[in-house]
Amino acid sequence: MSYTVAVRALCEFTARAGDLDLRFTPAPSALEGIEGHGLVRARRGAGYEAELRLAGSYEDLQVRGRADGFDPGLGQLEEIKTYRGQIDSVRDNHRALHWAQAKVYGHLLCLERGLPSLKVALVYFNVGTQQETVLAEPYSAAELQAFFEQQCRLFLDWARSEAAHRSARDAALTALRFPFAQFRTGQRALSVAVYRTAQAGLQTGGGSCLMAQAPTGIGKTVATIFPMLKASAEQGLDKLFFLTAKTTGHRLALHALGLLQTALQGQTGAVPLRVVDLQARDKSCEHPDKACHGESCPLAQGFYDRLPAARAQALAQEPMLTPDKVRSLALQHQVCPYYLTQELARWSDVVVGDYHYFYDSAAMLYALTQAHQWKVGVLVDEAHNLLERARRMYTAELPQHTLAAARKAATGPVKKSLDVLNRQWTALNKAQQEGGQDYQVYPELPPGLLGAVQRAVAAIAQAQGDSPMLPGDAVLGFYLEALSWLNLAEQLGPHALFDTSLWSSAASGRRGPMSTLCIRNVVPAPHLAARHTAACATVLFSGTLGPQAFYQDLLGLPPATQWVEVASPFQAAQLQVQIAGHISTRYQDRAQSLVPIAELVAAQFARQPGNYLCFFSSFDYLQRAAECMQRLHPQLPLFCQTSAMDDAGRAAFLARFDEAGQGIGLAVLGGAFSEGVDLPGNRLIGAFIATLGLPQINPINTHMQQAMAQRFGAAKAYDYTYLYPGLRKVVQAAGRVIRSEDDRGVVVLIDDRFHRAQVRALLPSWWEPQKL
Repeated sequence: MSYTVAVRALCEFTARAGDLDLRFTPAPSALEGIEGHGLVRARRGAGYEAELRLAGSYEDLQVRGRADGFDPGLGQLEEIKTYRGQIDSVRDNHRALHWAQAKVYGHLLCLERGLPSLKVALVYFNVGTQQETVLAEPYSAAELQAFFEQQCRLFLDWARSEAAHRSARDAALTALRFPFAQFRTGQRALSVAVYRTAQAGLQTGGGSCLMAQAPTGIGKTVATIFPMLKASAEQGLDKLFFLTAKTTGHRLALHALGLLQTALQGQTGAVPLRVVDLQARDKSCEHPDKACHGESCPLAQGFYDRLPAARAQALAQEPMLTPDKVRSLALQHQVCPYYLTQELARWSDVVVGDYHYFYDSAAMLYALTQAHQWKVGVLVDEAHNLLERARRMYTAELPQHTLAAARKAATGPVKKSLDVLNRQWTALNKAQQEGGQDYQVYPELPPGLLGAVQRAVAAIAQAQGDSPMLPGDAVLGFYLEALSWLNLAEQLGPHALFDTSLWSSAASGRRGPMSTLCIRNVVPAPHLAARHTAACATVLFSGTLGPQAFYQDLLGLPPATQWVEVASPFQAAQLQVQIAGHISTRYQDRAQSLVPIAELVAAQFARQPGNYLCFFSSFDYLQRAAECMQRLHPQLPLFCQTSAMDDAGRAAFLARFDEAGQGIGLAVLGGAFSEGVDLPGNRLIGAFIATLGLPQINPINTHMQQAMAQRFGAAKAYDYTYLYPGLRKVVQAAGRVIRSEDDRGVVVLIDDRFHRAQVRALLPSWWEPQKL
C-alpha cells in the first residue's frame, strides 16, 4: 500500500519542536502574503525559477510539494515567508517548521536534477518595510537525503499505523448493525435519507445537503450518526463532525456514540472508532492566570517536544476522548489539554463540537478540512439554532469606550491614528444626535470612518511588530476588536447592516455621546455557503426546521438540498392542545392578561396536579404573572427562572421536576428550559405558553425586516423576521411535554392569534388544537 503526503503536512507532523507560543503577532493577510512572494521573485534574476513542482519517495511514501523558488546562478533553493514587525517575532517553533520544509524541498530538487550540493535559504520578507532577511545554509545532497529519510520514517510509521486503524475501522463499520433490536417509528426513513445524502455527496464531489424535520423522541441522534458512519466505511468518508449548539447535544451524541462503540466492541473485541469531544478553551485551561507561551505556562513549554508521546498514547488507549480523559493524559505528559484536544481532532474519526468549530470565520475544523482535503460528513444537531448562532458569528461590535481606553495608553504614531479615528467617530455621533436618532442604520460605511479604522489598525500592527504588546494592553484590546469589525466591514453587503447606537458618556467624563459601531448580520447565507460546499455531505436536523424555504434561504443551502419530514410517532390523543383565545398577550394587553392566566393555570393544576412549565415572553412578564398567581392562589407551588441563573441554578430548577413531584415552573420562552430539556413521563405533564414568541418590534428588527424585504421580497419579510422564528420557539417549548410514545400531557397556547390559519399551519400536523 502506498501513501501520499504534501511537504507541509509531512513537516507539520515531524518537525514541529519547542514551545507552544500563542503570543499575538500581527500576521500578513493572505493577499499581502501573495504580494510579498511576488515582490521577492521580481527582485531575482532572469533565470530565477518560481513555483517548482517537486516529488520524491521513500519506501512506499510519496512526497509532493511546490517550492517557492530556485536561483540557479547561486545554486540556492528559497522558501519565502512573509511577516510583520521584527524578525524576532517569528517564533522558534515556526522557524523549525520552515527549515524542515526548505530542507525537504532541497532534497527533492537535488534528487530531480542530480545536484551534489545546494544552498538552502529561508527568505523572510517584511510586508511593512519590504525588507528581506535571508538565512542560508549549505548542504550536501547526502545531508539533505538523510534529513528527508528521517522525516519520512517518522511519518511512515504513523501513516502505516493510521492505515491499519482505518482498515480496521472500515471493516468493523461495514459489519455494524443498528444498536437496537429494531428502528423506532421514523428512524429508518431518517437513516436512509442521511445515507443517501452521503452517497450523493461522494458521487458528485461534495456539497450534498439534507434538511430533516423529525419530531423529538424518535432518536434523531443515533438515527443520523449510524448511517453517516456506515457511509464512512462503505462510501469513503474520512471523518464525521457532529455539531451542536448546547451541552445537552454533546451528551446525547456521546451517549449514542458510546452505544455504537459497544456494538463494535462486541463484534471485534476492540473499539476501532476514535471519538473526541471538543471543549471550550476557558473550560480546558489549567492555568487561566498565565499566558499561552513557554515563558509563562509550564504546559506550553516544550509542548511540541512532548506532543508525539501524548498523541500516541491517547489514540492507542482511549477511543472515547472526553475532556476528562484528555485532561488526565495531558497532565501525565505535561502538555496543554486544550491544544492536545485540537491535535487529536486531526486523527479522530468522529469529532463532537460546537457549531463554531466548522461555521465560524476562523473555524478550526473547516480549516483542517480545506488543508487536508478531507471528505467529511457534517451533522448539525437542532439545526434551527444555527441561524441565530451564525448571525452572532458574523456580527461585530466596536464600542467607542475601547477606543477611549486605547487613546489613553497609546503614544507616537498609534496615538495620532487613534486621534484621527476619534474625530471621525465623534463627527458621526454629532450628526446622528442632531438628527434625533439614538439608533441609526446607514446605507453604506462612511468612507472617512472606514479609512480611519484601517489606518489605525495598520499603525497598531506596525507598532505591535516592533514592540509586542501583552494581553490586557488597552491598545491591543482595541486592535483585536477593530480587526474583527474591519474584516466584516470590508465584506459589507445587503446581507448585513451597518448601524450605530448612541449612549451617554457622562460616566467617563466625556462631553457628548459615545456610540457602538456594529456590522450586524441579517442573512448568514453568504458566509455559510462555502462551508456547505466544503463538506461532502451536510445533514441539518431538528424537530422544528420548517418552513423549508425559510431555513434554506437564510442558511445558504444549495437549491438541490433534499428535504425529509419524518412522521411523528405520537398520536393526537397523547397531547391535549388547547387554545386560550380569549386572552391577548400583546404588549399593551399584558396587564389585563395576568388574572386570566393565573386562573387558567390554577384551574388546570386543580384538575390534574403534577409538574408544569409556564412560558412567558420576558422576565418582566414572568415576574408579574408569578406575583399575580401567588396573590390569587397562594397554594400553587411556584418556582421561577431568573435572569442571572447559573449552571447550578438551572440544575436545581430542573431537579424540581421529580417523577413524583408537583410544581409549576415559570420560564422565559427561548431560554434555557424551552428546548434541549428532557423531562419524560410524569416529570412534566403540561405546558402553558403565554406568547407567540415573536421578536420585539424595535428599530433593529424593523431594519432587519427591510433587509429581508430587499433580499427575499416584501411578502416574505414579516414572516422571516417575526412569525417563523416566534412559532419555532413555541413548538420547541411545547415539545418538552411529550418525549416518548408512552407520555401523556396537555399544552395550553395562550393568545387569540393562535386561532389564525397562518399560525395554525405552522404547528405540528399531528396536533389537534381545541378551543378552550
